[in-house]
Amino acid sequence: MSKALRHQCSPKPVLTTRPLLSVRQAQGLESTFKLLANATRLRMLHALARAGELCVGQIADELGMKPQAVSNQLQRLAARGIVEARRDGLQIHYSILDPCVLTLLHHGWCLAEEAQVRPLTRQRGQHHDQS
Repeated sequence: MSKALRHQCSPKPVLTTRPLLSVRQAQGLESTFKLLANATRLRMLHALARAGELCVGQIADELGMKPQAVSNQLQRLAARGIVEARRDGLQIHYSILDPCVLTLLHHGWCLAEEAQVRPLTRQRGQHHDQS
């Protein structure tokens, strides 16, 4: 199990008690969301979350991609401190470095699933109100 899976995000103030985001903070957050707003990178992170650590070839096999394409995407995530690399001979193994990404991935997935259900619930509720 990777280090990230054993640790939580460091304690932060409750969102509703924080001062309004500054422009600079909002831009940093936007940059993080843009990096994560990629289906391939999200699938890689999920694979790493499930396994703890994988080499490039294992991720490529799991995602049905070429190792070079996987490596390029992992380098982008590593440059932002989201994943870390560990060399073992010729193999490079990756794991999630930032535990907050696991929380974000979990909540993002939850939000996406709930958003799919909500319109159906609203439609049913509206239908009953009209009868």
